[in-house]
Amino acid sequence: MSIVTPKRRLAKRQYGLADDPSRIVIFAHADDLAYTPPMGKGIPIVPRVLIFVLSAAASVFAQANPDWTEPFPPFHIAGNLYYVGSKGLANYLVATPRGNILINSDLEANVQMIEASIEKLGFKFKDTKILLISHAHWDHDAGSATIKELTSATYMVMDADVPVVESGGKTDFEYGNSPTSLYRPVKVDRVLHDGDEVRLGSAVLVAHLTPGHTKGCTTWTMEVTERGKTYNVVILGSPNVNAGYKLVDNTAYPQIAEDYERMWGVLKSLPCDIFLGAHGNYFGLEEKYPLMKKGGVNAFVDPSGYKKYIAQKEHDFRTELARQKLAAK
Repeated sequence: MSIVTPKRRLAKRQYGLADDPSRIVIFAHADDLAYTPPMGKGIPIVPRVLIFVLSAAASVFAQANPDWTEPFPPFHIAGNLYYVGSKGLANYLVATPRGNILINSDLEANVQMIEASIEKLGFKFKDTKILLISHAHWDHDAGSATIKELTSATYMVMDADVPVVESGGKTDFEYGNSPTSLYRPVKVDRVLHDGDEVRLGSAVLVAHLTPGHTKGCTTWTMEVTERGKTYNVVILGSPNVNAGYKLVDNTAYPQIAEDYERMWGVLKSLPCDIFLGAHGNYFGLEEKYPLMKKGGVNAFVDPSGYKKYIAQKEHDFRTELARQKLAAK
């Protein structure tokens, strides 16, 4: 029988160390490795060297995204909806008397930050009953295995993203061969489909398939009531065409352009009062939060901002698609 010391428990929580110290699951993402504590003497030299090499290779990426692991004050958005994410990676808590729903797990290094934010708001992290994600990229789901272990939450993922989640990112069409994009594989408890509802207590969230950024990219909608008024909330999955994405002749994702087209149609059809998303910069988190702190009008009620953002992202997509089609001739 192995004895788990507090230090080893933290290492297991953050870095996936098994009870067998000779077995290491390496999370080779820059932001995970930036928080790596000194490794114990019992870890073999070869994995230590791999960690060092991967850490060095990923450090540039970490420096390019420091806001991903930068704490941000948790706060009440409206109704039973709360923000519990970092400055750059957005997480949301939906509170109910029967337990809570958490949207996005983010980096493995962010799990303790998410836990602290939830507790600071007066809720219990262990009361997380359901875990959802916006899409199967490491910056939004690498911490899912740890959160499941700590809370026993039921993990629900859109069908087309399930293979990626359960492979630890290895089957992702763009990043599957990138060591810095992999994470601990985790079993999905409920496979979601377009239009499915996730219910807990009186909370009802609807999963909208908005593919393109990933095959199962999911935009979440729900209604919240604040001061007697009901608001339509949209938590945008991702409308981005990442650098390196092939929109033309993509053998790994042949229908990628058609899926983006489907996404624009869905996003433009959704009624939106409160505009949120998987990254804070989608909806102006840093600009709106100080305004909300001053009181008065809720700055996150921004239907025009939502429409403007979607229009700009659709324009960016069409520009890139035209460029790639021209280059392919």
